[in-house]
This record gives sequence, structure tokens and C-alpha cells, in this order.
Amino acid sequence: MENDTILTYIESLLPDQDEAVKQMEQYALDHAVPIMEKTGIEVLISLLVLKQPRRILEIGTAIGYSSIRMCKALPETEIVTVERNAERYKQAHLNIEANALANRITVLHGDALELKEPIEEKGPYDVIFIDAAKGQYMRFFEMYEPMLSKNGCIITDNVLFKGLVASEEEDMSFHRRRRALLRKIRTYNEWLMSNEAYHTAIFPVGDGMAVSIKRGEKDE
Repeated sequence: MENDTILTYIESLLPDQDEAVKQMEQYALDHAVPIMEKTGIEVLISLLVLKQPRRILEIGTAIGYSSIRMCKALPETEIVTVERNAERYKQAHLNIEANALANRITVLHGDALELKEPIEEKGPYDVIFIDAAKGQYMRFFEMYEPMLSKNGCIITDNVLFKGLVASEEEDMSFHRRRRALLRKIRTYNEWLMSNEAYHTAIFPVGDGMAVSIKRGEKDE
């Protein structure tokens, strides 16, 4: 989302990651697996370091890249993460084991919309990170926000979708399915910003990140 020149400069300042992280990044590139952009994951980790959550729920594991990065930055944190794609689920397990984090990261296989009970059993969660099917963001939020701890927050990735959400509503250069997805993301963003139960801000980092902080009793 950032200006290309600025983005290149910022990425040049980022510290080198360990070999295991580099291997995951290369695997994602080689196999067309979507993982968080470098600036996006750094901002996410910075927010989490401030928050110091005990338990995180991640909707959308992919190959385990984000959950592993989060765990490495937060040594006291446990993560429950959900992935419906069988191949990515298997790869996530391999990556988590290779990084010796199987005792802190629990990966559930299946559709997050169908796993409410086992996910609820492992809660509550101080942070919920939504990074799965963009067309289902509102359903994910509504299903899992009751599991959020007091003063918890929900972070949603990809809410600016390569900047396309700012395009004209009926830009006919987009395929019909893409236009429908853009409408869903716009609707979700508008709903988030108007949800009085949360303080929400959208940041133009990575592919766009929404941070929704649950209002405390004093705010109600």
C-alpha cells in the first residue's frame, strides 16, 4: 500500500530474519501462498508487543508464517490458529515443528465458520487476528468477538486489498467476482468504523490493516 520508493526504503531498514523465516518466505513465493507483507507483519508485531496478549486466535494460518513470527516476538504467548486448506495445514505443522513452537501454537484444520466450539473451548482470547477469506470477514468478526477478553482487540488484514477498495464502485475493468468482493470489503470497513463497541483505525500498511480495540466499561 505504501509508495514504492518509501516502501523500498523502509524494507531496507528491517533487520534480517533467521534462516527458518527466510525459508518460509521463499516457500510462500515459490508456491504462491499469500503471507503478510514485510511492513505489515512488523507493524502487527509492534502492536502485539505493546499489548502482550496471553492468547491469540488467528483465523487463516496458511503455512504458519504469521503465527510463528508472532510467537517468536512474544515468548509468553500461546496461539490458536485455523486453516481449512489441507496442504497448507500440513505445511504449517511442519514449519511450526521445525521452529520448536508446537507447544505454543495449536493448529486446527477446517473452516473457521464451522469450528466455533473447539475454538471457544481454548479461549478467551486477548487478540483475534483475521487473515482468511475476505468475503467472510464480517461473519468471522461476529462469530468470534464474544470470545474476546475485556479490553481485547481484533486485527483484520487486507482491508484495503491492494488499494482497490478506493476504486470506483462499478469499475467495469474488474471481473464481476472481484467487484463483489470489493463491495464486501468496503461494507466490512464501513461496518467496523461505525461499530460503537470498538475503537477502530485503518492503517495503510502492508495490504491495509484494521485495528479494532474493544471499548472498556468506562467508555460505554
